Amino acid sequence: MAGSRRKLLLMGRSGSGKSSMRSIIFSNYSAFDTRRLGATIDVEHSHLRFLGNMTLNLWDCGGQDAYMDHYFSTQRDNIFRMVEALIFVFDVESKELRKDIETFVLCLRNLYEFSPSAKIFALVHKMDLVILEKRQDVYRALMKSLEDTSAMFSFQVQGFATTIWDESLYKAWSSIVCSLIPNVAMFQKHLQTFADISEADEVILFEKTTFLVISHVTNPRSPGFRSDSTRFEKISNIIKQYKQSCSKLRAQFQSLSIRGSDSTSYLDTMTSNTMIMVIMSHKPDSRGSTDLLGSNEINGDGDESLADDAENNIILANIKIARKMFEKIETMNPDDR
Repeated sequence: MAGSRRKLLLMGRSGSGKSSMRSIIFSNYSAFDTRRLGATIDVEHSHLRFLGNMTLNLWDCGGQDAYMDHYFSTQRDNIFRMVEALIFVFDVESKELRKDIETFVLCLRNLYEFSPSAKIFALVHKMDLVILEKRQDVYRALMKSLEDTSAMFSFQVQGFATTIWDESLYKAWSSIVCSLIPNVAMFQKHLQTFADISEADEVILFEKTTFLVISHVTNPRSPGFRSDSTRFEKISNIIKQYKQSCSKLRAQFQSLSIRGSDSTSYLDTMTSNTMIMVIMSHKPDSRGSTDLLGSNEINGDGDESLADDAENNIILANIKIARKMFEKIETMNPDDR
């Protein structure tokens, strides 16, 4: 994966929210901070390091009609060649939705010519402006049209309903970026091994800067953890806001542990580019775990604080031992697996 580059086109009507979501995900803006952003002029290029050796070459294309005309005429070879993914943003309250779909079709037509293997993503954005009871119907109606249109050019479109005001943006961008990571299956495999050895209920691997979810594992014997399908993205949102608060206080965020009534969560650095969260449920009768160095069991009859310290030390030891393997996966060529 050394030196790999991924060209992403971010397109859509002017004012649809493209630059706002880019700034929230990649530049640590809060949703409130985006109000000071101006319109994108022509194409803004961002070279974003992701997982160390992978670079996301993000082309944020201004959505004014004058710029759009150039994209599909004099600039189309430059814009649409060697594209890994198109992220097209639809403003759900657009007064010219038909024209937006026509622009989407032009994008597909040019990608079919210049980048036929590109992945297609549609973000139906600003969903917070739609009445809650109608959101699913509005989203499904638009996606049905986009799916039919994409099929005409032999593309499959993956859609997301998003807003800058909740975790939906993180869910969408985590899926988009993970689709571009060639070694994501290796991350998943070794994260499963880590979870099994640690006897964890859930383990999540985050990219360190954006806090997008790279991979996660859930113990099937812990059904309670699956009750919220957006829990990972909520964690991303919360932790990123916490990191912003630390920065404002000129403090550096490194690790975190939170003890709840039925579980304890540990968040620590896995590699220079990733962080790992390990969630351990509390056992009423005994507290046991097996680390990578051997077996270590704590009985419920002992001091609870000693049990907590022991579990904490085991998790940290497991992370330390696993670190070298995860660092290797980041730099591994997918052909070497």
